Amino acid sequence: MNEFIEYILRFGTLNQQQIDFISGKGKIAELRKDDYFAEAGKVLREVGFLIDGIFRICYYNNKGDEITKIFLEENHLLMNLKNVPSTEYIQAATDCKLLTFTVKDWEEISNTVIGWNEIIQKIHSKALLQKLERVSPLVSQDATTRYLEFMQKYPTLANRIPLSYIASYLGITQQSLSRIRRNIH
Repeated sequence: MNEFIEYILRFGTLNQQQIDFISGKGKIAELRKDDYFAEAGKVLREVGFLIDGIFRICYYNNKGDEITKIFLEENHLLMNLKNVPSTEYIQAATDCKLLTFTVKDWEEISNTVIGWNEIIQKIHSKALLQKLERVSPLVSQDATTRYLEFMQKYPTLANRIPLSYIASYLGITQQSLSRIRRNIH
């Protein structure tokens, strides 16, 4: 919970009473590698804050190929309060620890804590900018360039997640990724 409160306080201020109220709503959850936090076609019923681990957002194209769109690291808020089915999967790329809130509890926090919506709006804006910078690269670039950009965007991920996920994100085969890594390192 401390990680979450520290993160929130980067975007606004809360008094101790508000912090205690928020703290009383969250629950720690753990997902094993390959478990899903959200599945395509289903409505996400909780808000999550990633404390430890890596998630990937992926989908299946019309050929049935799995495509990794983006990776999410620690200190990331996962939410879909529009109550519509997800079009993508949010999958644990590593074992993950997260703080979860039911949608009902999240709405209660929103209705009770003054300034909460402004804080969340600032977090959303920052996350949107990160997402735009980190979305999987254009296939028009050569594979080596895409891999080097991946290493710049996600400097800590290469040794934490399966190469198959990285290859999927880059739009190349695992064999091609291995060859590129050998040539670079």
